[in-house]
Amino acid sequence: MTARFQLSAGGVVYRENERGEVEVALISVGNRWALPKGLVERGEALEAAALREVREETGLEAEIVARLTPIEYWYWWQEGGERVRYHKKVYYFLMAWRGGDISRHDAEVDTVAWFAVDEAIQRISHRTERMVLEEAKRFLQAPKRPEG
Repeated sequence: MTARFQLSAGGVVYRENERGEVEVALISVGNRWALPKGLVERGEALEAAALREVREETGLEAEIVARLTPIEYWYWWQEGGERVRYHKKVYYFLMAWRGGDISRHDAEVDTVAWFAVDEAIQRISHRTERMVLEEAKRFLQAPKRPEG
C-alpha cells in the first residue's frame, strides 16, 4: 500500500442577496454538493491557491476576510493498477464575493449555485465541509460581519 499527502485550499464565498440575506456558493460534481477547493501548486501560497481554485471552479472573484479551521481526511484512489491511500489537508478561507459569473465555472464542475447558509449546510455532502460551513455561519453572524 502506498500513502501520499495532498495539500488543498478553497473557500466559502458569501454575498448578501437583494433581500439582505446571506448566501454562499456551492459547487456540484456528480450528485454531490461541495465547497470549491483544489490542490496547492508547488511554491504557491495557501491564500493564492484558495482564490485561484474558487475562481476556476465557480467563476467568482472574491476577497479573503478570514481563515477557517482546516480539515483533514483520508481516502482511497485507484492509480493505474495500484490502490493509493491519500491523506488530504484542506485550508478553507471565508471570502467576500466581489464579482464574476457562476456560469463561467470550469468543466470539472457540473453546477454552481447560491444557497442561503442554512440550506447550504443541509445540502453539503461531506460532514467535514458541513463543519466548515457551520464555522463560516458563526463568523458571519458575529456582530461585525465583513462587508460582502
